Amino acid sequence: MSASVSAAVPDPIDGALIRAVQQGLPLVPRPYAVIAGGLGISETEVMARLARLIARGAIKRFGVVVRHRELGYRASAMVVWALPENRVAEIGRRIARLPFVTLSYRRLPRPPVWPYNLFTMIHGRDRTSVLDQLEQIKERLDLADTGCAVLFSARCFKQRGARYDATWHPEATNPCHPIELSDLKSASGNNLACAF
Repeated sequence: MSASVSAAVPDPIDGALIRAVQQGLPLVPRPYAVIAGGLGISETEVMARLARLIARGAIKRFGVVVRHRELGYRASAMVVWALPENRVAEIGRRIARLPFVTLSYRRLPRPPVWPYNLFTMIHGRDRTSVLDQLEQIKERLDLADTGCAVLFSARCFKQRGARYDATWHPEATNPCHPIELSDLKSASGNNLACAF
């Protein structure tokens, strides 16, 4: 989209691009070239458009969805932490850098029942390996005395990327909106999250 086009005006190529990438990238050496061919634009333009869509927030995340169970990782735990507010961002970023942590994000606590404000996901081949990794986090970041809870997954749900409604809505300032916001809410009804 050129700079002269308002963000509220739909761009049919951007909409088609979003629909194409939300299905997953083709597993070929040059996936953007394949997408470009389907859209009738160049590979360079696909990459530039994606960069602009990400920069303006039309695409919130762009990454890999790993089906960890198929890779032999049978244990998954969401480790939730009750951290001092002035340290959540720093600790969240440090935990996110660890190679065995796949998610690290901040949520609002719901005291007194739910004091946790940092959520981190660890996958392991078994529960023992996950708990060992948790101990590594506590040791490396001096969190031994910090309140946390380990919530092991009981079921595995279908994993996929975000789905967007790539159509224009007159009341919108951005033509692309996540369409499953209700699915993103936690049990407490809190859908405010900040990823690190």
